[in-house]
Amino acid sequence: MDYDIKSVDLAVEGKQRIDWAERFMPVLSLIRERFAEERPLDGVRISACLHVTTETANLMRALKAGGAELALCASNPLSTQDAVAASLVAHEDISVFAIKGEDNDTYYQHIDAAVNFQPLITMDDGADLVSQLHSENTNPAHVEKVLAGTEETTTGVIRLKSMAAEGVLRYPIIAVNDAKTKHFFDNRYGTGQSTLDGIIRATNLLIAGTTVVVVGYGWCGRGFANRVRGLGANVIVTEVDPLSALEAVMDGFRVMPMIDAAAEADLVVTLTGDIHVLRREHFEVMKDGAIICNSGHFNVEIDIPALKDLSIDVRTAREYVEEYTLKDGRRLCLLGEGRLINLASAEGHPASVMDMSFANQALSAEYIVRNESEMENRVYLVPPALDASVAQLKLQALGVTIDELTEEQHTYLNSWTMGT
Repeated sequence: MDYDIKSVDLAVEGKQRIDWAERFMPVLSLIRERFAEERPLDGVRISACLHVTTETANLMRALKAGGAELALCASNPLSTQDAVAASLVAHEDISVFAIKGEDNDTYYQHIDAAVNFQPLITMDDGADLVSQLHSENTNPAHVEKVLAGTEETTTGVIRLKSMAAEGVLRYPIIAVNDAKTKHFFDNRYGTGQSTLDGIIRATNLLIAGTTVVVVGYGWCGRGFANRVRGLGANVIVTEVDPLSALEAVMDGFRVMPMIDAAAEADLVVTLTGDIHVLRREHFEVMKDGAIICNSGHFNVEIDIPALKDLSIDVRTAREYVEEYTLKDGRRLCLLGEGRLINLASAEGHPASVMDMSFANQALSAEYIVRNESEMENRVYLVPPALDASVAQLKLQALGVTIDELTEEQHTYLNSWTMGT
């Protein structure tokens, strides 16, 4: 078994943390029990490029219980929990290639290791693994073996849909990110809470009374805006989509162009999945001491090269906080190197939220094995029945029961569906 991690000596601590997370992941535990009995993934090689956290570790356990052979690499240089990586190697016999703080070259070496595992299924968080498999530097035979893959993030789905539209996507992808049990909960509640957690851990900032600019009002932006308002912040939303902007207004937030919002901001948080939404002209009008951070997948939402170009000095003010001194003497603080702050300085989403996201991942892998011969090289939604089953399992785990339609109600609703 090949691996590249910080130290196997951290394995005991990692197992304790993984076991703790498992307590809050009952849906994935139920799937793991069924997988252990049915072995739907027997002999299936899966390469996963995901955040190496306690929650991901429990997904790996479930997949292995189903018979899968696994290789795991990091989807972000700062998101790896080294003790978790050690436990997966030492206690689960899973090949892991991930070290917190790894440099760019090592990051891509680790992705190459996952490529060279020659998977039948890929699991991505940002589409870096898929992109590497499609690279001209990769043995074409490796991508030809892949049956299909899954994608966990908005950013990754955008990249993959673009590849599909250009006709260059060489195998099917299930957009786990777009499952209702993922983006309704993971993006809104998970990102909402964990982004706030990362900011507070990095800065010890008092949120009450602070002017916070939320860049983007998708599911992640909605979640964060509502939670930071709950702690007493004065929240401004910036948007490019008129419907999302209108929703933010109706939800009670101030909405304005970024150039105006930047001038008022004590804290700016980007949550768009796009590139350079915070740019030179915005830095030029920001207050002395303003804090900037990103909760999107890649560190491209903030134009960091432009910030560097405007600066005469950069120093580490505290862990995960870089203070840029501009030529006019103003100081702007960038958190977590502009990488997703909820994992750079905190632990990411709560396990109970990731429970549903990773249940979708596990069940999508099973779906691929059973249906790959009927799938085309495009991006698919998670099948609605699979999505609903995750919600039902979550309700079951919470001890919640709901009503069922009567036969009469079924007939009535079907008559409308059929147009009669």
